Amino acid sequence: MRGQYRDDKGSWGTGFDSGNENENIKIRAVFMSLLAGALFGVFKGVALVVFTATTGASSCYFLSKLIGRPLVFSLWPDKLTFFQNQVAKRRERLLNYMLFLRVTPTLPNTFINVASPIVDVPYHIFFLATFIGIIPAAFVTVRQAGIALGDLQSVGDLYDFQSIVTLFLLGVLSVTPTLMGNKGKP
Repeated sequence: MRGQYRDDKGSWGTGFDSGNENENIKIRAVFMSLLAGALFGVFKGVALVVFTATTGASSCYFLSKLIGRPLVFSLWPDKLTFFQNQVAKRRERLLNYMLFLRVTPTLPNTFINVASPIVDVPYHIFFLATFIGIIPAAFVTVRQAGIALGDLQSVGDLYDFQSIVTLFLLGVLSVTPTLMGNKGKP
């Protein structure tokens, strides 16, 4: 949602809410994936995208751990409470839950990156879930770039029905151990 504001010098500017910022980040990530696929091919492109995305997410994690707590609490108090409760509930199988979040668009990745250290997600879990969870979406966009970069009309053309079903199935697969483990519990 766009909003107008006036700075202390009387100049007008435009502010964006976190939803638009997340969309801008996603567009840049898709563009980087397309470019990596076109320039380096599928496997090198996926490796580059996964490495840079994991490095960026890790940077957000540590920056948030150092100075982000007040900002995250002020921007997303409800989401943070929800996320904190979910992490506490799934502490035994936290890697599966974090993988699920990375593979599916349940919570925005930006939020996951900055909120994880605040809700005590250990870095090794965060790192593994990020590294592994980014691979499917990176593969889809990098592969599409190699196949039909010239034919793309919009970002929406990247995700055909088969790609969406594949990502959904990977998300279900990532939480299956958690669901199977909860059957014996009351």
